Amino acid sequence: MMRVLRVSRYCLTTISALAIAAPSVSAQGFGLSEIGSCAVARGFATTGSPCKDASTIFWNPAAPTTLSGWNVTAGAAAIAIKGKFTQDTTGRVWDADEPTSIVPHLFLTYHRPSSKAAWGIGAYVPYGLTSQWTDDFPGRFNAKKASLQTIYVQPNFAWQVTPQWSIGGGPIMGFSTVELIQGVDLSTQVTPTGATFAQLGIAKNTEFARARLKGSTTAFGAQIGVLGQVSPAWTVGARFLTPLQFKYDDADATFTQIPTGLVLGGTIQAPFTAGTPVDALVAGQFQAGGKLVSQKVSTKITHPAQIQAGAGYSGYKNWLLSVDYAWVGWKRFDVLPVNFADTTLSKTLIESYNNTSAIRLGAEYTVPGNGLKLRGGFMGVASAAPPETVTPLLPEQDRNYYTLGAGIPLMSRWVVDAGYAYVHTPGARGRIVERSSTTQTAAQLNTGVYGLSANVFSVTLKASF
Repeated sequence: MMRVLRVSRYCLTTISALAIAAPSVSAQGFGLSEIGSCAVARGFATTGSPCKDASTIFWNPAAPTTLSGWNVTAGAAAIAIKGKFTQDTTGRVWDADEPTSIVPHLFLTYHRPSSKAAWGIGAYVPYGLTSQWTDDFPGRFNAKKASLQTIYVQPNFAWQVTPQWSIGGGPIMGFSTVELIQGVDLSTQVTPTGATFAQLGIAKNTEFARARLKGSTTAFGAQIGVLGQVSPAWTVGARFLTPLQFKYDDADATFTQIPTGLVLGGTIQAPFTAGTPVDALVAGQFQAGGKLVSQKVSTKITHPAQIQAGAGYSGYKNWLLSVDYAWVGWKRFDVLPVNFADTTLSKTLIESYNNTSAIRLGAEYTVPGNGLKLRGGFMGVASAAPPETVTPLLPEQDRNYYTLGAGIPLMSRWVVDAGYAYVHTPGARGRIVERSSTTQTAAQLNTGVYGLSANVFSVTLKASF
């Protein structure tokens, strides 16, 4: 079978880049903070003054010593993201085709009041979500869809060192799956004669193939925390979540031909002659011996470390005020090695992320007499991506969160927490093509503006026995 084109490397290798870039608008990079409705409503400022429920296994694994008996916390957050890209040259706007994502959480703790030890287990989602664009989006050759689902399972042990101080933590097993879709542009493909299909009259952004990657893997890490009562009105706390490195060593890459209905309008040499159907020319690439056949892909991505520290003040009657500082080590997301079974396609992709910080503020008012809790908060988050790495995979940018919610007692042992967050971003200039060299600047690459906003609704049911 005659091989009639040489597939450009980046058209395949950027598929694997999607494995680490399924974006979230809810935290830096592809991180998530929607773990527990109380935390959402309080602007995620819950490490120095934890919510009185089992979700503290994530927010401060030392705090289960402040709970009594059995505590169960279960719920989910619905994240509705609205994204768009406005092109510089035409002013045209493409809206993202984002589905509403459901992010679950489940926690269980046990602490006998006469004991210094507390036990528990939690399942939560600190990284993930989905990026998805319409079929006519010009950046679909960089990313059509990227879905990353990661769940951490954390057994937890906490110990009351003194009446005022506790420590806690536990190992983490992370489970991660990816589904990634990308268009392949025929105009950029190179024929055996050395000419590109663009030189044969094929227009830019002519999609002749759809690439899909699926894979799953596991990784291991840990989290530790400390909580202290420094005065009757003040508490302080901190937590450290280790990085987890996920290695997708056995992912599957598949390719589907997309009919173009085109014929060549010019002649170089046989079989590239005027009137030849393009689809027939490239069909062999999807068969045995071609480049666009099913094959294995491997890559790796480190879910970065997190450090969060804060304080809570309860000196005003019925009020709890909290402030936290959070740091995420996104600088480890620097380059991404991607290895195909066909080693001629392997490549290292450039990301160059930066470490990031966030300031989190929260307030909670307990209504006298009925135990109803009213909450509000704010979080300001710095972007992890440099200007040259704002892409349809992850249109990362600075953002602000405005949050509110309530804790509603149902009976003596049951509570429903509800939280809402509105996420606002100022917009960020970005690109829709791959970055092939560290010498390429944002001014050279970026051709439009990405806009993002989100509405987050979270509901949690809590019980204590």
